[in-house]
Amino acid sequence: MAYPMPLFYQEQDTVTRDLEYLQEMYPVEAKKYQKVIAGVLDRLDYEGSMIYDEYPDKWQIYRLTQIVVNELKQTEDEKQDWDRITEFVQVLLCCEIYKRRHINQNGVLMF
Repeated sequence: MAYPMPLFYQEQDTVTRDLEYLQEMYPVEAKKYQKVIAGVLDRLDYEGSMIYDEYPDKWQIYRLTQIVVNELKQTEDEKQDWDRITEFVQVLLCCEIYKRRHINQNGVLMF
C-alpha cells in the first residue's frame, strides 16, 4: 500500500457518518434535548474551553447539565420528572463533549 493516509481518513469519515446516523435514530425527546445541548456547547466550543480539559471537572459538567435543564424547563409546559431528565441530559452532554473533543480540524472524528 503506497498511500495509506487516504484510506485512514476514509475510515474515519465512515465513523463520523455512522455516529450521525445513529444520533438521527434518537427518540423525539432525546433529539430535542440534543439540540439544546449542542447550543450550549457551541457557546463553549473554543480553544482553552473547559470541555477540552484533559480531565473535565465533574462539578462543571454538573453545572452545564443544570444550564441545559433550565433551558428545557423554560420551553416545557407540563410537569416532568426532572430528576430523570437531568440524568439523561448529563449522559447526552458527556457523549456530545466526547464527540467534540475527538473531532479534528477537518471535521473527522478521531479515536
